[in-house]
Amino acid sequence: MIIKNQYSPNFSRKLRRKTDIKFIVIHYTGMQSKIASLKRLLSPRHKVSCHFLIDRKGQVLRMVDENKVAWHAGKSKWKNCKNLNKKSIGIELVNKGHEFGYEKFTNRQINRLIKLCLNLKRKFKIKNSNILGHSDISPMRKQDPGEKFPWKKLKQNKLGIWYGPLKFKSQKINEKKIKELFFKNLFKIGYRYFDLKKRSRKDVFLIRAFQRRFVPNNVNGIIDQKTYRISHFLANKHKN
Repeated sequence: MIIKNQYSPNFSRKLRRKTDIKFIVIHYTGMQSKIASLKRLLSPRHKVSCHFLIDRKGQVLRMVDENKVAWHAGKSKWKNCKNLNKKSIGIELVNKGHEFGYEKFTNRQINRLIKLCLNLKRKFKIKNSNILGHSDISPMRKQDPGEKFPWKKLKQNKLGIWYGPLKFKSQKINEKKIKELFFKNLFKIGYRYFDLKKRSRKDVFLIRAFQRRFVPNNVNGIIDQKTYRISHFLANKHKN
């Protein structure tokens, strides 16, 4: 795979070890064009960057070397890790995002991403459960890569997690109990930014983040039977 270099000045100078890298975080650029995205990622004033950028034609740019910390994740949590920049590889996909006219990702773009992620997964021994979207690790403030991102296709290529056949039992679970069980499942999967013991109005951001990834045709912030069953499957069945 051909990777061109276009280095950003925005990274932490301290080098990290190969064993420090535990996560891949996928983003969309959320800007009106590739040119605008590059301008932002190359600007010392904006202090943001990524390790790789993939444009809509499938061209891959390396913007920060893997042994350096890029500034892509911001305030974030997953499992027992906080502020994931130090332990992750950040990949940006050129896409206008929800603000400027969210687009379907191109086949070339996704095929290049899959190839890149397979290389990174092998090189750094990254678990499938640690291949994430920005909205997974920062659900209160981020939506990317969004509901049009093909997580199922990634799983078919042995990347990330997805669910299998769901068993819908006839038993009835009341709404309060479903909420309790759903958030316990989210915690097992790795999501954070919520209190297991009490519910909050902000919980809707977590529900939407989960649906954006696993129930992309129904991102409504309501825990229906399908949303709950998927969370149960992933919390108990998926393998790294």
